[in-house]
Amino acid sequence: MSVTRTGESSADTEPDPRRWWGLVIIALAQLMVVLDATIVNIALPSAQEDLGISDGDRQWVITAYTLAFGGLLLLGGRIADLVGRKRTFVIGLIGFAAASALGGAATNSAMLFGARALQGVFAALLAPSALSLLTTTFTDPKERGKAFGIYGALAGSGAAIGFIVGGLLTEYLDWRWCLYVNVPIAVVAVLGALALLHDRPGHAGARLDVPGVVLGCGGLVAIVYGFSEAEPRGWTDPLVLALFAGGIAMLTAFVWWQTRARVPLLPLHIIKDRNRAGCFLTMGLAVIGMFGLFLFMTYYLQVILGYSPVKTGLAFLPLTVAIIIGSTQISARLMNRVPPRMLMVPGMVLASGGMVILTRMTVHSSYTSEILPALLLMGLGMGLTFMPVFATATAGVAPQDAGVTSATVNTSQQVGGSIGTALLNTIATTSSAAYISAHLTDPARKAQVAAEGTVHGYTVAIWWAAGIMLLAGLVAGLMVTTGPPRHAPAAAAVPESVG
Repeated sequence: MSVTRTGESSADTEPDPRRWWGLVIIALAQLMVVLDATIVNIALPSAQEDLGISDGDRQWVITAYTLAFGGLLLLGGRIADLVGRKRTFVIGLIGFAAASALGGAATNSAMLFGARALQGVFAALLAPSALSLLTTTFTDPKERGKAFGIYGALAGSGAAIGFIVGGLLTEYLDWRWCLYVNVPIAVVAVLGALALLHDRPGHAGARLDVPGVVLGCGGLVAIVYGFSEAEPRGWTDPLVLALFAGGIAMLTAFVWWQTRARVPLLPLHIIKDRNRAGCFLTMGLAVIGMFGLFLFMTYYLQVILGYSPVKTGLAFLPLTVAIIIGSTQISARLMNRVPPRMLMVPGMVLASGGMVILTRMTVHSSYTSEILPALLLMGLGMGLTFMPVFATATAGVAPQDAGVTSATVNTSQQVGGSIGTALLNTIATTSSAAYISAHLTDPARKAQVAAEGTVHGYTVAIWWAAGIMLLAGLVAGLMVTTGPPRHAPAAAAVPESVG
């Protein structure tokens, strides 16, 4: 929404004539970060064989990234607020490129795992600074709608694009290029950022809330790690239970400390705001369902239907196109005319409907008649939802809190993704095992029953994902009660004093 914040000069409030080129750079960086959550998935079998990674350890190629990324986002967001978002953005890009090059050159599993963790560290700097730069660059309601439409499209479709790019690179070049590809993208983004992006300097006199960093980031790391270990170990494993208990205890202590810290890592007024909290919850729940979809559909297309990596990636293309249409052509055009929940609730209902269609899939399903309609519905639904979530969650935030607010949106995404992957995968494998044990009466049909059992597990988990998507819609409908941006009360624009 368009506001002139207290203490800003008229020069600060005049729109930057090169802001749309700046958006291209911000979008490029965000795409790189989101791509990396999935681009390595398709490369994983090749990397595992090349480096001799065991089945038990292969999950760390994914987990090392999500653990560092999800756990350190709040710290990255606050650093962006303290030292300046443009500076943090550039540092994040350079570090991410260097870590990607290190991973691409990996000669053993430890080197690859370490590089992926480093990528996560720099992504935690990069993602919140990108979103907060977008928030502070586009304040006019009409322009804000278009800008967040593009950003929401990338956030929603980036994972699907990752499958396409990963498939092409793995099949025609080498799995290492799934990491090397980040280097030229980052170089272009750094040059563009230095030339096009502008930002007010950081708060030189401000101090970092060290106890808050330890408690908040430590708690998030423990919980994300707990979910990642729940998949191979089981939910009742002592280590998993200890991680959850420790994470909850640390986050409880974190909330207590934030009420007392002089300069809190996460000012509680950010999450106490009803609309903002509703957006964080909606995002987390929506991503649980979305990541489950990507996980099951990748294996279904490759293992059950026998698609190649490239064909699998291309099968996700309609989903990507639908997300872009839903975000840029529908949400962006309607955001200033209707309340955000009028986009978010139908979006989640559509996405859930697409999930329900997928519960009918079998070992012989046709892509065109059974899979494609579901992907289109889900894409439109996610496109309708993500864009107003990003725009509403970051609207009217005081400039010194833009980074940490953006980080909280990204944290809900990452934690939701980790929960979704572990929870839905556990449901799928348990259901598959039960089906196979109940139906395996003829040893001659072992392979057929195994395939049917696998698909049965997927459909059970997808039913759960559909329910979680509906819950996200319910949360959005009940909690996100703000009106269209241009009609929001002026007093609500900047709820906190601006330093």
